[in-house]
Amino acid sequence: MLYLAQVQRKGFLGKAGIRLLARQKSEDTWALVPGEDIVFLTEPSSLTDGFLVLIELSPTRQIVKIQEAVPWILDLVQQYLSKGFSPAFLQQEAERVEHWRQSLTLQSQDLARRTIELEARREQIQELEEQLKQQKRTLELLAAQLQARGNSAS
Repeated sequence: MLYLAQVQRKGFLGKAGIRLLARQKSEDTWALVPGEDIVFLTEPSSLTDGFLVLIELSPTRQIVKIQEAVPWILDLVQQYLSKGFSPAFLQQEAERVEHWRQSLTLQSQDLARRTIELEARREQIQELEEQLKQQKRTLELLAAQLQARGNSAS
């Protein structure tokens, strides 16, 4: 697992250590490491006190790789901060996305309601058509009966 860390020359029992500051959760997501989590160096190191490094730890918390963090930090500055991607901007964008999501949900619900109303109206129109057809047949039968009576009376 990858960590952003700071070199501490005076660690436990005089050993040099590396204080873990943040850990990578996914490719673009990091989380702060709570408290004072220190990994002690097993070999002497020429790293300067306070120096920021990226370290990769094995599952048993052994240091697999140490590299300077400055290029990584400069890359972050270039990718995000030079384009105005501040935490406040990202929060505003997240709020806008949430607002859009809520708006789309409301529109979808309204569309579903209208679809149900249209289906109910269509069914009512079909019922009226059937009633009109039935009334037309009844009227045609009555007209035929009247005409038959009129013909038989003459």
